[in-house]
Amino acid sequence: MTHPKTSVEQAVETYLLTGDYDSMYPAWSGDFISRERRAYADCLRALCQRVKELAGPTSGRESPGIDSVTLTRGRVAPMVFGLFPGAEREAVLGLVERSVRFLTAETIEPVLLEPRWLGTAWDVANLYLGSVGAPLLGIEAPSIVGLSVGTTCIVSAGYFEEDDPFADFVVHEVAHIFHNCKRGVVGLPQTRRRQWLLDIEFRKRETFAYSCEVYGCIARRARSPGDRLALAGEYEQVGRVHDARAAHDEIADIVREACAARNGWRTILARCKGALGLAGEVDSRRLARWERHA
Repeated sequence: MTHPKTSVEQAVETYLLTGDYDSMYPAWSGDFISRERRAYADCLRALCQRVKELAGPTSGRESPGIDSVTLTRGRVAPMVFGLFPGAEREAVLGLVERSVRFLTAETIEPVLLEPRWLGTAWDVANLYLGSVGAPLLGIEAPSIVGLSVGTTCIVSAGYFEEDDPFADFVVHEVAHIFHNCKRGVVGLPQTRRRQWLLDIEFRKRETFAYSCEVYGCIARRARSPGDRLALAGEYEQVGRVHDARAAHDEIADIVREACAARNGWRTILARCKGALGLAGEVDSRRLARWERHA
């Protein structure tokens, strides 16, 4: 004889299948703080167990050796060098090189148990399951290679299997950190008119991130200004943006202009900046040396 599930068990199962939950946590007893604490603990514990079950033997397979700090710094240092003045670069790099978390069999449970919204944890679980070829938690689960939460970028191991020459999720998501993070967080002077690391117009945020992503890929591959322009033309012809918040033609135009400029990063910023303008000056000669050796 089977016993009917309790309201807590039903709430947890609904969360596992859909990622949905009642933010008042009525299935749990006690005051709101107690209900919330117990709901998080029950849901996340069940989520970790369900991920292990769905991943099966793949969850124990050997994970690629990933030095996330070194990899992230190598990918984003030219962008940071190009967008920020010399006195601010190390502070910004110190933030972003710790911002990227790669999901592996060893890291998935600690990442799931970190304090964050339950909905985000559900997305992270599906991100990992998809990367190991396991069934997702529900039929409406997103198929993604990474996501960002505040100043943290969570990336699946599928990042290393990306074959699009103009795609780099790490650069894309780190670019978003610049308009999400206040200057004071990294120890930089902050004023009422200069609060964020970069002032990006709200409607241009995805355009900025995609432009940085494409330009960063081109800068790594190109060996001369001519190479950059040729690759910009290639992107214009074959590149695609599957995102309603950004337009391929505009990104291609920005990237083409950036590839013709001495400091392409600042060109991208100029095309996407908000009302407060550019944040500081950049030594373009040192930038060129960075990108040649990146």
